Amino acid sequence: MKNTPIIAYMLLAIVSLSTLSCTKDFTEINTDPIGQRTSEAHQLLAPALVNILNTNMRRNWNFNNQLMQVTVELSDSEGRVFRYDIRRDVADFTWNNWYVNLTDLKDIYTIASQPESLNKSYQGISLITQAWVYSLLTDTYGDVPYSEANAGRENNLQPAFDKQKDIYADMFAKLEEANQLLKEGTPIVASSDPVYQGDISKWRRFGNSLYLRLLLRIAGKAEVAAATIAKIKEMVDTHPAAYPVFENNSHTARILWNGTNSSTAVYSSPFMVNIRAVDFRNMPIADFFLGKLVNWEDPRINPALGVGGVPRWGIDRGPDGWVGVSSGYSPGSGIVIQSHFNSDAENPAKLTLQTDPATGIIMNSAEVAFIQAEAAAKGWISGSPETYYYKGIADAIHYWLPDYISSPNDPNFIRYINEAELLWDPSLPLDATGFGSKSQLEMIHIQKYYAMFLVDLQQWFEYRRTGHPILPKGPGLVNGGQMPARLNYPLITQSTNPTSYKNAVEAQGADNINTLVWWQKP
Repeated sequence: MKNTPIIAYMLLAIVSLSTLSCTKDFTEINTDPIGQRTSEAHQLLAPALVNILNTNMRRNWNFNNQLMQVTVELSDSEGRVFRYDIRRDVADFTWNNWYVNLTDLKDIYTIASQPESLNKSYQGISLITQAWVYSLLTDTYGDVPYSEANAGRENNLQPAFDKQKDIYADMFAKLEEANQLLKEGTPIVASSDPVYQGDISKWRRFGNSLYLRLLLRIAGKAEVAAATIAKIKEMVDTHPAAYPVFENNSHTARILWNGTNSSTAVYSSPFMVNIRAVDFRNMPIADFFLGKLVNWEDPRINPALGVGGVPRWGIDRGPDGWVGVSSGYSPGSGIVIQSHFNSDAENPAKLTLQTDPATGIIMNSAEVAFIQAEAAAKGWISGSPETYYYKGIADAIHYWLPDYISSPNDPNFIRYINEAELLWDPSLPLDATGFGSKSQLEMIHIQKYYAMFLVDLQQWFEYRRTGHPILPKGPGLVNGGQMPARLNYPLITQSTNPTSYKNAVEAQGADNINTLVWWQKP
């Protein structure tokens, strides 16, 4: 009897040891020896940027280009973007992809702010890329989740929608902070950066160039115009050294694709990965886009300056030559494909944008020059609008043909603008409306339109802001012939975040494509 407790304790000890041993073995067996529980800032940057640019290029191809008369589908069916007939589910793709990747961009800032992994450059890059993606979101939809966005880990699954005015104010604060953080030039892992390969000075220029883009976008809004215009003047005239911006194409923000026809290799073009060759080549080019280039004898569509008789932009003649399709045509018009972009499968030897390394543009130096040209034409900054205008055209062509035009002083450039009759005309009014009207802003924005070829939704955003370039209206347009002012909120938002959705609609207006966002209203 006296030995019973001892036996019991021994049994208990054996069971306890066995239990601990099993637990230890279970933990070891179920711990991934290769995977990591935490990430470092440099591991998150490239995948997020590639995913976002993938989203941007896909929607540029099948949405922006259709609205802005770059290309035209051959279709008599409903739901065609080029007729302003926008299905509600079009809104889902960009919303879902932009928000998913914002999580990683925000995590970069959090990680780079920890004492053990402190890095001011990654902080600044995070703030710039956040501002870039949030600007795409708010310019597409209007009021969107911002201050409470991407907070699922804090169990906030129904974030409030912030007003666009407040979003812009905070984006400006992010870009101001980034400008200061990047001044120090803290090194980063160069291989983690597919845009600038670790060149922090260029990231700083990108942040300030983006700042100028966004300032100009809201400069026409009466309640913030004075402060916004003053900030543009400060950045360009008063303290340019404190706010370095793009000055040439070596500063352009882009990801260079690998140039192959692989759909699985690292850095393959989204056009190659996501668009079938037959769809790429069977998308006719719009008459508005192509016609002006033909009339100007533009070097970007000059076969002699391309490869193998194909122009630099990879365009092939149609049955009737260098002819585009009129956008907005009526169903049943019997339209046939004319000039079109080459595809990789059409003829591997032909130059094609489908695999071209240079299509991954985030923001280019030509856009900055045209921003400055508009500001100068309106008297907001010193300097000649003519000088900025010519620089914008030269930079836009140089990006695609660096060996043909180097600067506005290049003889090839001077000959081009004279023969194309693109000389700056200071006698024109600042602005004018109506198709065929001439004005200084139309001169600037028609060239900016070509400079922003393939740059996400920027052509559409700028048209909504300015009404330029002035587009012809085809007889088959629906929506009263009115260019969509935004995309509706995704359908899933109505069911998963009903209260915030309802509040947003009450504040902004009806959830349809004709409701103006804040900066579009007077």
